[in-house]
Amino acid sequence: MAILVDRSTRLVVQGLTGSEGRFHGLRNRSHGTDVVAGVTPGKGGQDVDGIPVFDTVAAAVEETEANTAMVFVPAPFAADAIYEAIDAGVGPIVCITEGVPAHEMLHIHAYVHVRGVAMIGPNCPGVLSPGKANVGIIPAEIFREGSVGLVSRSGTLTYQIGHELAQLGLGNSTIVGIGGDPVVGSSFVDVLARFESDPQTEQVVLIGEIGGEEEEKAAAFIESEMTKPVVAYIAGFTAPPGKTMGHAGAIISGSAGTAQAKKEALEARGVKVGTTPTETAELVAALVRA
Repeated sequence: MAILVDRSTRLVVQGLTGSEGRFHGLRNRSHGTDVVAGVTPGKGGQDVDGIPVFDTVAAAVEETEANTAMVFVPAPFAADAIYEAIDAGVGPIVCITEGVPAHEMLHIHAYVHVRGVAMIGPNCPGVLSPGKANVGIIPAEIFREGSVGLVSRSGTLTYQIGHELAQLGLGNSTIVGIGGDPVVGSSFVDVLARFESDPQTEQVVLIGEIGGEEEEKAAAFIESEMTKPVVAYIAGFTAPPGKTMGHAGAIISGSAGTAQAKKEALEARGVKVGTTPTETAELVAALVRA
């Protein structure tokens, strides 16, 4: 099995006719994802390399039974695209778009959670279940199928640690990039709970970074709710206070949100924390061999 996306995924790409949506939509299809539709208002009736395009998500769902959405809509219109997908009964929703205003995401966060819809992003690399489905911009060719679940705020570190695991002969059940914005659709805790319930996942890697308190919340959840071993990596030990580093959510406020504080919170709950991506992968390998 896997979480969020698998062989039953029927993907509709919102923004498929744009350059980025087309590139990654077709790339997802080449990695085995069943891309059944695209949506661009005013371009219904066209197609992109054989994938039919519709004016609305509702029309795409009615015609193709799409059950998962990927949002490649420009930031000023991304919130409307997300609401449209939710109202059409689609879920999960993976929003790749960067620059969605935080106040709009606050409303979306409440909207999806009260309806029980899983959302990943915005400003994220997406979700990959190797050998099953790829929804996003994750380079599937560097990952292998296996038993390690991976959840991350960082896209690039996701790729690096996943590749390090593959070089050690290990594979992933699902890779989830939750996004680096201050407000995202799913938290570490949301994804960890899914991994805990997934029969394929036997170990979990959590990749965090400075800013916010999501890693501390994850540490408390791991201690009280998880039976599967978790290894972590925290980026940003050398980040200067008060500076945004890479992601909108990666900013330290006073003494809160530092890499050291997050590391200590995780280690206090028995989570081993790697000091480099390579060491993190090696810690996972040691768990698998144990």
